[in-house]
Amino acid sequence: MGLKLQDAVVVVTGASSGIGRATAELLAESGATVVAVARREGPLQQLADRYPGNGHNDEQRGSKGRVVARPADVTDAEALERIAKDTVSDFGWLDAWVNNAAVNQYGTFEEVPLEEWRRVVETNLFGYAHGARAAIPYFREQGKGVLINVSSVLGKVPSPLQSAYIASKFGINGLSAALRQELLDVPGVTVSTVMPGPIDTPLFQHAANHTGYRVTPPAPTVDAARVAVAIVKNIRRPRPEVPVGISTRPALLGRRLMPKKTERIAAPVSAAAHLTDEPSGRTAGNVMEPVGEGTEVSGGWKPARASNPGRTLAIVAVVGAVAATWWTARSNEQQMRS
Repeated sequence: MGLKLQDAVVVVTGASSGIGRATAELLAESGATVVAVARREGPLQQLADRYPGNGHNDEQRGSKGRVVARPADVTDAEALERIAKDTVSDFGWLDAWVNNAAVNQYGTFEEVPLEEWRRVVETNLFGYAHGARAAIPYFREQGKGVLINVSSVLGKVPSPLQSAYIASKFGINGLSAALRQELLDVPGVTVSTVMPGPIDTPLFQHAANHTGYRVTPPAPTVDAARVAVAIVKNIRRPRPEVPVGISTRPALLGRRLMPKKTERIAAPVSAAAHLTDEPSGRTAGNVMEPVGEGTEVSGGWKPARASNPGRTLAIVAVVGAVAATWWTARSNEQQMRS
């Protein structure tokens, strides 16, 4: 039997927009109590106002759950520890913690400001470490709990112009694997890594950008709601690693079978797929400070994809090239054996 979401208490970071907001909404719609964490209080409070709930232990509680707003920056370890402590104090337990808050920075490694580069890693990797350190002591005490780290296909398949983001996502995958080993003595505690491909979220509009051109996600993008579904399913029945998206598994397969050739084939295509021809000024985006009061789950990228099939073809070309390379090598190996 998996976890009943109607009784679940879940912390979700990065819940003001994108994947985090979609996850918080889906959990609340399923009857869970959600502690929503992000830097921006306004969007969190809007979410909490939509899902006020009827009290966690109320027998007359409706089918929908509730959302509690907890503004915090994930780079502040003490703030996340307080959130974990208050959650258990208020609701009695903590079933799952979803590390999701993330920022991104585009530009060549030599050109991007080091302060921003460091901040991306602090948010994406140290933020996840802070969340894990806040939640795991309560999981151990309870003898159960689910830690979900939302990584990316880029946590195993590198891409140019995003070195800080890539470093942080590779780190998240390593952190998850190490924690799984350390928690083997508590069978009821699980650590899961969710690895989406390109997602239709505001992350790309909010990213720091030093390329000189407007950036977009490579096609095909996946709805944030689809990632949220994968996260919620994983809370109920956790798995160690969960790829999400049509391009994710082929990319992971190519990287595993032919890492060097996959990198060389994908590098120029990936860079071209991210950059448009539209000039853009240098911006720190939301890396150092929050941007605006938007609550969007989607970044609005789907319509753009329909009018620009070239990038979709580029991704298909990469996947095809990797598959062809692997098939050729496999055929050659079989001929040598015969």
